[in-house]
Amino acid sequence: MKLIGIDDAGRGPIIGPMFLAGVLINQEKEKVLKDLGAKDSKLLTHLQRIKLAIEINKLALATHIAESSPKEIDQAVETINLNTLEAKKAAEIINKLNNPKEKIKIIVDCPSVNTVTWKKTLTNFITHPKNLDIYCEHKADFNYPVVGAASILAKCARERAVEIIKEQYGNTGSGYPSDPYTKAFLEKHKDTLKDSDIIRKSWATWKNLIGEPIKKKSKNKSPNRPRASGYQTQL
Repeated sequence: MKLIGIDDAGRGPIIGPMFLAGVLINQEKEKVLKDLGAKDSKLLTHLQRIKLAIEINKLALATHIAESSPKEIDQAVETINLNTLEAKKAAEIINKLNNPKEKIKIIVDCPSVNTVTWKKTLTNFITHPKNLDIYCEHKADFNYPVVGAASILAKCARERAVEIIKEQYGNTGSGYPSDPYTKAFLEKHKDTLKDSDIIRKSWATWKNLIGEPIKKKSKNKSPNRPRASGYQTQL
């Protein structure tokens, strides 16, 4: 049997895109991923992630990365919600990697507190779901090496995107709303950033900064996710 692991990186920050990555492997290769040290990317340093990403790409039968720009995230927050956007992006990965003639097990690190409902939403966007065994779990990146591998690829893609932003705009801090360096960056450059495409303008932090009223129905504070809060020093 083949396995696909899927995870995201960059869901919570106010700056830059979000990425989902998918990794397709033969099931027997998951032990190799474990021995390599593939796990939740937040538990690894930047250099460890870079080195592991090289090995993951060698080992995988195929990979696919789906990007969500700040503008796309803002549109989702104001309409379908961020969890549904993640379901669409996860389905994009599955549709890219799936072979309907084979039995494939898929494990997704679920972004919603309601795994059953989110799985139904995900399945609705999958073109050929009949050959798939789909599991949507919390902390899957910690519990399954193939999902950890996806976490690493997504994180590396996010880090590359952030470096490009920093080259253009200077030190943005971690990009998380609670980071004092990010707050200072937003405050200093808010007039310039209004017309930029690097800010998630639906986030409450940005609306408060520019004095824009926050709609009660708006889910702009990194919607429900069973993960630790706060900011990280590495994106």
